[in-house]
Amino acid sequence: MNGEFSDFLASCQQRVQEVLPARLANIDSEFADADASQQLDTLHSASLYSLLNGGKRVRATLVYATAQALGADIDGLDDIACAIEMIHAYSLVHDDLPAMDNDDLRRGKPTCHIAYDEATAILVGDALQARAFELLANLPSSNADTKLSLIRQLSAAAGPRGMVGGQAIDLASINQELDLSTLQTMHQLKTGALIRVAISMSASWCQASAQQVEQLDQYGKAIGLSFQVQDDIIDIESNTETLGKTQGADQALNKPTFPALLGLDGAKTLASELHQRALSALGDFGNNAEPLRALSHYIIARQH
Repeated sequence: MNGEFSDFLASCQQRVQEVLPARLANIDSEFADADASQQLDTLHSASLYSLLNGGKRVRATLVYATAQALGADIDGLDDIACAIEMIHAYSLVHDDLPAMDNDDLRRGKPTCHIAYDEATAILVGDALQARAFELLANLPSSNADTKLSLIRQLSAAAGPRGMVGGQAIDLASINQELDLSTLQTMHQLKTGALIRVAISMSASWCQASAQQVEQLDQYGKAIGLSFQVQDDIIDIESNTETLGKTQGADQALNKPTFPALLGLDGAKTLASELHQRALSALGDFGNNAEPLRALSHYIIARQH
């Protein structure tokens, strides 16, 4: 990872980490006659625990990097970045539950249902999802059509045709043999949809042209899949301490993975091919798109 991109990534991570707590402030409920903030404190603290528990912030970084690629000001994009990170965090909290992947560790810390309890973890996911859409509805913009478009894009990517649908396919695929097309479809929904929508929402906010939106989406499609291919690779090659979650968890659950289907070398070749597709999609973009190019390489070079 080159120094310039390392600085860009760190600045994006720090930016979203600093603005997230205010977007999730434990404020009084307008639906109660009395102050309910104290009664809501456990839910709030568990939500913050899950939302601020580190992470690469790739999706938020994509929001800012896309704006830079389009020559737009990143100011005003914080709520969009936070909304996407809330959806992502909710999905991880629910993925970790005993009824799903049954993980005890997330980013080196106890998962939400271990640190608190299972019921609280379920409610945390519900709360983060609802708050994400509230942020978009309250965006400080007079353009109602743009806000509606952002809500429509995120709801589609997070719902049954996107992330949730991919998770459903994943759970139904345990102990099953999938062909490459089906495996790709599963991860294009489960992982790729939220990555692609981070780019498309930023492009919409920045009023990108139809051609730019299409080119950026092709880039997002490539890195969305390469992200999961690399996840499968490091689940084999890395260790629990480095990963921050249980190493070999997919193998233990007998889940279909790219290395299982293509072999480890085949999976690495696919990741490299997807990286090249991502770079090709950005061919018409100038130096402002360097963070996007570097991010694609970062995705397939990371070890956690």
